[in-house]
Amino acid sequence: MKRKALLKLTTFEFKLFFRNFINVFFLLLFPTMMILMFGGIYGNKPQDIYHGFGMVDVSVPAYAGMIISVTGLMNLPLTLCEYREKKILKRFKATPVSPSNVISAQLAVNFFMTIVGMILLIVISRIVFHLNFQGSYPAVILVFVLSVFSVFSIGFLIASLAPNMKAGSAIANIVYFPMLFMTGATVPLEIMPKGMQQASKFFPVTHVVKAMQGAWLNKDINDYLVNIIVLLAITVICFGISIVAFRWE
Repeated sequence: MKRKALLKLTTFEFKLFFRNFINVFFLLLFPTMMILMFGGIYGNKPQDIYHGFGMVDVSVPAYAGMIISVTGLMNLPLTLCEYREKKILKRFKATPVSPSNVISAQLAVNFFMTIVGMILLIVISRIVFHLNFQGSYPAVILVFVLSVFSVFSIGFLIASLAPNMKAGSAIANIVYFPMLFMTGATVPLEIMPKGMQQASKFFPVTHVVKAMQGAWLNKDINDYLVNIIVLLAITVICFGISIVAFRWE
């Protein structure tokens, strides 16, 4: 009974996700538009500024930060804030579907859609710009999953601390937009001024970008080991605080 209820709830959450045009646009269309635009301008020939790789080759793994941020920093926390403010979580306590199933459904939907966004970007980049892949699939998958849970943990933290939907939206936007434009998740860090490159180290998504690029381009793990450790620390700390601070109503 509980599995059937969870399946129905997850299906319903999928339908709600696709009704939010803004999230669908920034998850599926915006990354593709960005790679088509920058790839069309710079091509994908090896360049010294990218350490012998092409612009598209370094941008696709970096755009994972952009894609994960849409689901993890915007859709996930704002949906949970909305459900709590409208007392939806409270109402679920009187049904066979527990409030924890809502969180499970949200995780499943957002994680799946994050994968879809990444696959779409890779397919388009491969077809149009002959995207190169030099890493190992297990390494890339592990780094990607860690990156997802790390950013999602920040989203849960926002949902836990925000007193209402309005505050949650404000916090999410304050966190999301600097992460989007100052971490290499849209504009390559290599072309940013040195000061911005240094400042970017304080943003979690920068470590997503660095770790994904390292795994994707088959760099020595020591080159991005610090990034992995930072992402692990963020995951543990943010989820830990969220478990303590999360309010169902």
